[in-house]
Amino acid sequence: MPTDASHRDRCAVAGIGATDYSRNSGRSDLTLAVQATLAACADAGLDPQQIDGIVRSDMDTVRPNDLAHALGIPELTFWGETGPGGTAPPAMLGLAVGAILSGQATTVLCFRELNGRSGRRYGLGAGGAELVGGGGTYDEFFVPNGLTTPGQIFALMAQRHAHEFGTQPEHLGRIALACRERANANPAAQMHDRTLTMADYLASRPIAEPLRLFDFCLETDGAAAVIVTSTERARDLRRPPVLIRAVAQASIPDPQPGVQFPVLLRESITSLPAQAVARTLYRRAGLGPEDVDVAQLYDCFTITVLMQLEDWGFCKKGEGGPFVESGAIDAGGALPINTGGGHLSEGYIHGMNHVLEGVRQIRGESTSQVPGAENCLVTATPLPPGSALILGKA
Repeated sequence: MPTDASHRDRCAVAGIGATDYSRNSGRSDLTLAVQATLAACADAGLDPQQIDGIVRSDMDTVRPNDLAHALGIPELTFWGETGPGGTAPPAMLGLAVGAILSGQATTVLCFRELNGRSGRRYGLGAGGAELVGGGGTYDEFFVPNGLTTPGQIFALMAQRHAHEFGTQPEHLGRIALACRERANANPAAQMHDRTLTMADYLASRPIAEPLRLFDFCLETDGAAAVIVTSTERARDLRRPPVLIRAVAQASIPDPQPGVQFPVLLRESITSLPAQAVARTLYRRAGLGPEDVDVAQLYDCFTITVLMQLEDWGFCKKGEGGPFVESGAIDAGGALPINTGGGHLSEGYIHGMNHVLEGVRQIRGESTSQVPGAENCLVTATPLPPGSALILGKA
């Protein structure tokens, strides 16, 4: 009988690839997906025709058969998708692991593509009509009353966190500054050449109180791809394998039907599904928060990072503000985060660029490398469910 940790270290990331991250790619979603995939194959030293499995996010517009045709893949023996949206990337690698260990595929591509700035802008929220009129979702009770965008949801969470725990704007600002400083060291980041000070942060325009401009992630055009195979096979490829130490998905009791808005019905809105994911992931990895050397925390908004720091056990509930103020998340701190610049300053590829940066950290190739990093946590726990993984050195 398989155990909860039976997949530990048995699969690995063999290759990663990405396009440039921009405000206007000038390319189709399929072109972006192909370019990122070819880069990942080159990184791994694989021919694209060796791919026999494909996993996508449920918000990707490119289907597995579209990509297989464009790449000349002769036969897919596995394909799948998961989501919603930004909760997907670690779970996508989880599907790849399951396919490989069950013998359904040997070489699985996980990709995320979107023209998130020049095309569909998720930050603009729901138009409303398509969510009203049943369909088993609670979203329809919020949209007609003006709650239409993700920023509004997280603004309410930030207000509540400030009310309960005294969180200050400067605490959120420290998260924005940490990500921007990492982006300034990363030539691939959209904000590579734009510095940010606390004065800049505090002076930026409010969008959804108390969240300001720099509390929001970057709407981005681009794609990122990861190739997963067995650890044994990965050892024979071009790059040293990065072990998938453990991967986990989790939800909570009474999660509320819908995409985002219904989370505001929960008894507490200052916690995320991260707590449930953390329990499962740490158990499967045989590790705890004290073993994490560096973290790529899902940062659609600064408040998301603050709450995850608490929910993942890096500080006590309500102490996220003082924790970031102490410098713990900065370079040289106890837990450096989002070392490529994160969604706030590198680009928003719905969490997949965090997976790529986690691989770079374990390889020792990050532009903001954490010395001796052996375990990197990658989270996709915004809401309503979540997923995460821990990458480790072979």
